[in-house]
Amino acid sequence: MKGLILVGGYGTRLRPLTLTTPKPLVEFANRPMILHQIEALADAGVTDIVLAVNYRPEVMVETLKKYEKEYGVNISFSVETEPLGTAGPLKLAEDILKKDDSPFFVLNSDVICNYPFKELIEFHKSHGGEGTIIATKVEDPSKYGVIVHKPNSSQIDRFVEKPQVFVGNRINAGIYILNPSVIDLIELRPTSIETETFPQLAKKGSLHSFDLEGYWMDVGQPKDFLAGTGLYLNALATRHPERLSEGANCVGHVLIDPTAKVSPTAKLGPSVVIGPNVVVGDGARISRSVVMRDAVVKPHAHVRQSIVGWGSKVGSWSRIENVTVLGDDVEVKDEVYVNGGRVLPHKSISANVEKPEIIM
Repeated sequence: MKGLILVGGYGTRLRPLTLTTPKPLVEFANRPMILHQIEALADAGVTDIVLAVNYRPEVMVETLKKYEKEYGVNISFSVETEPLGTAGPLKLAEDILKKDDSPFFVLNSDVICNYPFKELIEFHKSHGGEGTIIATKVEDPSKYGVIVHKPNSSQIDRFVEKPQVFVGNRINAGIYILNPSVIDLIELRPTSIETETFPQLAKKGSLHSFDLEGYWMDVGQPKDFLAGTGLYLNALATRHPERLSEGANCVGHVLIDPTAKVSPTAKLGPSVVIGPNVVVGDGARISRSVVMRDAVVKPHAHVRQSIVGWGSKVGSWSRIENVTVLGDDVEVKDEVYVNGGRVLPHKSISANVEKPEIIM
């Protein structure tokens, strides 16, 4: 089988992290974001994976090629000379996606969930249609495009964008399985699979949805990245509790890389990820946050609901909170308060940042 991952463009929503690292390689739970998807596709029997990219493909080629042997897959790159939306990349990769009659997966690279690919294959084959969308239930469907079904059926009737009157609570989760025939509906131009291709399939009665069980999150922006980390750690506690860290200084679910050095008097959790070679000093307090590779959280610093980027330093007795994001190699000096700051790489912060702002 085959799979295509829509890697997209510049990762602007996840800045400042994506100013120095392409979004698919930003670590989510200490592994490149896209590796979670590659592993899940390989586990479902996918042998050919296409990454549809239009930004810094050479960096991703170098990093991801080493995973081919590890997971027994062929990873190829379909490079767009202009952004082609969510449907155009399928046409661009037509040679691979139509090389046989088997269906193929399409994934948005920002999506984190349990990836029920094996069940999705069975369901897709059972209904005989051309396409299946994974659907997830949301509390407030008025923010999304909502899927409306035929009565008592998985068959999709239509889509309603941001409904003000309740028509359903299932939305497109950004993961699909499609027959190669769907590519014949797509032109090689910037085009949207959600607004152009799927309505055509629904009109033909050839599009179904599959309900996702468990958690789901689009982690393409910092607030959701942190929320998704919490959901992922909760799921890990159920499926692979041995991967989580335990100890007197851990509260709730905490993931610590074995190479990190954490003071026994520091307190971590809930929902904390500590990356490789991180140093956490005495009395530091970290909650609902991600601290990335080679970063240092000095003694008695407080990091709450924030992302500390690669090689950054949080000074002693300083406090960062409210979805503060430190880019690559940022230093927050001792006793400084940062409230919701987005700090660009290689900056030094020596004065309080009392209101959320971008620090350039």
